[in-house]
Amino acid sequence: MESAEIQISGLLGRCGGRDVFTSFAAASLLAELSFADTFDEASGTGYQRRFNRQHSLEFKKYIQRPGSSTIPLTFNLRPEHSDRWSLSRDKSSGLAILRICLADTPIMSQVDCQHRLGYMAGSDIEFAFMAFIGLSVAEEMEIFRDINGKAKGLNSSLLDSTEARLTGDQLSAVKPELYYAMQLNENPLSVWYRKLDLGGEVTVGTKRIASLRTMQQAVKRFFHEAEIDKSTHHEVITEILINFWKAITYVLPEAWENPRKHLITKGIGVYCLMSLAGDLVKEALQCNRRCDLDYFIGTLSDFMHKLDWTNQGPLMGYGGVKGADAALDLVRHARNQIISSSKNYAEQADSVN
Repeated sequence: MESAEIQISGLLGRCGGRDVFTSFAAASLLAELSFADTFDEASGTGYQRRFNRQHSLEFKKYIQRPGSSTIPLTFNLRPEHSDRWSLSRDKSSGLAILRICLADTPIMSQVDCQHRLGYMAGSDIEFAFMAFIGLSVAEEMEIFRDINGKAKGLNSSLLDSTEARLTGDQLSAVKPELYYAMQLNENPLSVWYRKLDLGGEVTVGTKRIASLRTMQQAVKRFFHEAEIDKSTHHEVITEILINFWKAITYVLPEAWENPRKHLITKGIGVYCLMSLAGDLVKEALQCNRRCDLDYFIGTLSDFMHKLDWTNQGPLMGYGGVKGADAALDLVRHARNQIISSSKNYAEQADSVN
């Protein structure tokens, strides 16, 4: 039995530097023919944001109002499905004809319309749409980033993770802060392994305690304080960061295991601790000490466990860059006081003896 075929009349033209097909169709048909290639963090496939039910429902309520409208929906006719779609021109009318063989799997990816179509599968409301012709997934991702790079509400970590995938092997040189944030999330030796929120579909059961964007900004703070030589190999820096955070889990096990009640894995804590890591690395480099796990455990255990990292502690209410700087000042001050107090005690003990 031959598959059913539908035909959509429209126009072929250029949108910027890309060939596109433009036309009009009912929401129900467009929903049937298309899919959202949502980013799956476990497999590393896809690139779209996770579905937002409230966002999609609000659009459905809006578009049903009299006089409402929206900009054209944007799709891509995926090349891997080219055996099921074709484009031709009708000589008599000059119109282009898009022919699609219907099947169980859709053939157009939703480049920019996921939430507008989300709850419209049963609607006869018509939309203007345009479809790019045969873009690769990488080209789709680039266009998605161009369209949504400044979009309000778009998960910044999703843009970061797609940027990392597009940049590939050059990421450590082009954008080192993103590279090391990704390393902390992707290296199995890291205590952050698959714990960062990348903005895609969340794996069931995974604890999300900070975002990729948060960690990326925190790595910047680390480099600012550490003053590491630019020639240092990226594997060495990755090992240093992994060792530091592993040491944190040794020194503050309860705070790490109970992230909802403590701040070390929240934005303010991650920013503050990465700056502190920079301090410790700078001190180690000045005295030619190796930044291994034992160095960080030994140094952090002098003072970290004596600080209150709970949500109700002295860091409660701190936020943003200024809050992180203030928190860092507080931690540095506390460290100096604790170390100074320990030295005074040791000196008094020696004098008595």
